[in-house]
Amino acid sequence: MTRSIRALLLTTAVLLMPFSVSADSASYKEGDHYKPTTERMAKNTSNDQIEVIELFSYSCPHCFTLDSQIMQWKESLPENVKFTQVPAIFRDSWLQLARVFYAAQVTGDSEKLHKALFNAIHIDKRRLDTEDRLLDFVEEQGIDREKFVETMNSFTVKTNVKKALIISQTSGVQGVPVIIVDGRYFTDAPLAGGMTEMLNVVEHLIEKVEAEK
Repeated sequence: MTRSIRALLLTTAVLLMPFSVSADSASYKEGDHYKPTTERMAKNTSNDQIEVIELFSYSCPHCFTLDSQIMQWKESLPENVKFTQVPAIFRDSWLQLARVFYAAQVTGDSEKLHKALFNAIHIDKRRLDTEDRLLDFVEEQGIDREKFVETMNSFTVKTNVKKALIISQTSGVQGVPVIIVDGRYFTDAPLAGGMTEMLNVVEHLIEKVEAEK
């Protein structure tokens, strides 16, 4: 773990408090197709909602491949399911990407930047691994650089980045893309047997959590 990530973790203990294709249920087994999170994670939803988190990184080619599919899939989820993307933070360069992700949410530029970032990294092969390079890219998209920097340094963005870091470090997840259901279970393509099958396992877990209420 790098020093900057360790330092950020040390400031986030208070945030451990709560913040906020049809599956065949008999086909999927704990330990084989999904696993429990290392610890029960805080949810950012009401008690009657089920939170589904995709932990991803713009740097991950598998996340890039999955993104279009998952954007369509999330529209089919039940009304009581809240789907959220969370940028994983396993290294310092991913921390910068997380800051951009959350700043874009605040400024209203998520739709403009989300797909553009994926395409720039995986199609154009651009190295967007530092704050300066990312801000150059943001500015190229017609976004005010100075205001975006101010937003990246805001309390809201810092808080969301810390929450993303906590999820990355305490869930037991070691790679991306991963989907976490209700803070209890997670699955990925290797566990599930493929990207599409991963979404089927998530649907099974949603049903499982609903039945356990």
